[in-house]
Amino acid sequence: MTFCLFGFRSFSKLWKNNSYLWLGPGNSLSLFLVDCYGIRNKQRWFSLTTVSPQNTKAMNLLIAKTRYHRKGDEGSNKQVSSDSPHLFAAGAAKKRAQMNPQSKDPVSPPLRNTVQLPTKPLNSEEWDKLKEDFKGKANFENWISSQITHCRSSVDVAKSLLAWVAAKNNGIVSYDLLVKYLYLCVFHKQTAEIFDVYEIMKARYKSLEPGAYTLLIRGLIHSDRWREALLLLEDIKKVMIPSKKNYDDCIQGALLHQDVDTAWNLYQELLGHDLIPMLETLKAFFDFGKDTKDDQYANKLLDVLLYLRNNQLYPGESFAHSIKAWFESVPGEQWKGQFTTIQKSGQCLGCGKTIESIYLSPEEYEFLKENIMRNVIDGGDQYKKTTPEELKRFQNFVNNHPPFDIVIDGLNVAKMFPKARESQVLLDVVSQLSKQNLRLLVLGRKHMLKQYSRWRKDEMEKVQKQASCFFADDISKDDPFLLYATLHSGNHCKFITKDLMRDHKACLPDAKTQRLFFKWQQGHQLAIISRFPGSKISFQHILSYDTVVQTTGDSWHIPFDEDLVERYSYEVPNKWLCLRRKT
Repeated sequence: MTFCLFGFRSFSKLWKNNSYLWLGPGNSLSLFLVDCYGIRNKQRWFSLTTVSPQNTKAMNLLIAKTRYHRKGDEGSNKQVSSDSPHLFAAGAAKKRAQMNPQSKDPVSPPLRNTVQLPTKPLNSEEWDKLKEDFKGKANFENWISSQITHCRSSVDVAKSLLAWVAAKNNGIVSYDLLVKYLYLCVFHKQTAEIFDVYEIMKARYKSLEPGAYTLLIRGLIHSDRWREALLLLEDIKKVMIPSKKNYDDCIQGALLHQDVDTAWNLYQELLGHDLIPMLETLKAFFDFGKDTKDDQYANKLLDVLLYLRNNQLYPGESFAHSIKAWFESVPGEQWKGQFTTIQKSGQCLGCGKTIESIYLSPEEYEFLKENIMRNVIDGGDQYKKTTPEELKRFQNFVNNHPPFDIVIDGLNVAKMFPKARESQVLLDVVSQLSKQNLRLLVLGRKHMLKQYSRWRKDEMEKVQKQASCFFADDISKDDPFLLYATLHSGNHCKFITKDLMRDHKACLPDAKTQRLFFKWQQGHQLAIISRFPGSKISFQHILSYDTVVQTTGDSWHIPFDEDLVERYSYEVPNKWLCLRRKT
């Protein structure tokens, strides 16, 4: 096997010894893989033990560190207009953040000491000149290879870089440079080059680090050697659980080559590891199913939809189109789909059916209440912000009062409108709600009772006349108190705060309980959307329906993410796929 690199008769000459194979934790390989390829791996140590008999020395260990960047989850403290999207609607958090000038991303300083990246292969003299022009402190070879990879330059440019490096180092190329070259080969779908690098790695190493395995799997699945990707998957299993991306690539390869049984077996294996499959994986099953007339396969696809429901996952727009196309292709079923929205009443605009209620059943409510009491109130970290004595005092306070209708996070609500006096904002909210003969509980801090420019005693006295009030120590955290009082009061009780409770949801033990918490939260958290002096405060309506995949047998309703709408993790989609079977 020959792999020519501009003057090198055999690419294997680049590997005479291992002096350039060490890659310490401070180098950029793992970050490169995350930034350029989206690979997410668990932090593990991988041995790069050479097969070569002349090297008896143990190789250095290569650590792959990755980070998963979720979308920002921060909202805004500023007032929003009355036509703003629902508190939990997709895109709402982004709009709130845009209204807060402090939330703008800092401007990155301009890059210094950069050189013009080559657009065509360079010879040795041209690479030498480029290195002379480089004034940065970083290693030039590592820096230029990272830039070439980031800009996804041509494979020939990268190959000429490797040839230049090898010529300067007695035929040796570092592991880092080789993996970056492999990335470009995979990105540009240069199958023959992928095979060459794969053969070199097989001959040289007993095992690789996760990033290289992931690239090789991705590069092999589209070729007639796709089953070798399954062997690489087995190699990963010897050291760690493969990533969901590894499984996705292998499943896609199996479906591409018509091996349905292998694809479903890999899917079940993925679920067995408690991994959440990529939506692209699930979409591939539906796309393949359009050409499959198989009842067993169809039932498995319906199970996939139930999996989306049980895990509160939402397909993207393209995936929703694939689901629609599959249903409409099922022979003899006469399914018809359309994209629509749901009215505030919970009625589908497409078919007129009523979507499942957002409110918990009595059994679900008791189950959730018990879990929150155990994992958040009793077993959470609330004692870092309060004391057992104060929590006990609050529990006695609540137990000695009739059930409340609304629990108000007083300090949180008072700070919703920064330009207004805080005690006046709280008084306005309490006064409006008390006129509806609602039993109110205001949770606050002791400093709110002192006379300050933003806290007037006379206004706080009026608050205490219209609502029951509990003022905790100033160091105390309000959220456990709010959750306890709301749940203790019963399923009818609502609460007001702009806090989205993500930390407390994370304390719950499993996905089922977390989903019930989010469902309960959507049905009970009131949001203030406008306040003007001398006028009524506007509260946003609470959704009456549950935004989750659901079916009645002859219909399916599937919420999905629109392509151009950025949805945060605690938001729900606005658009739905409505599927009806003609009878």
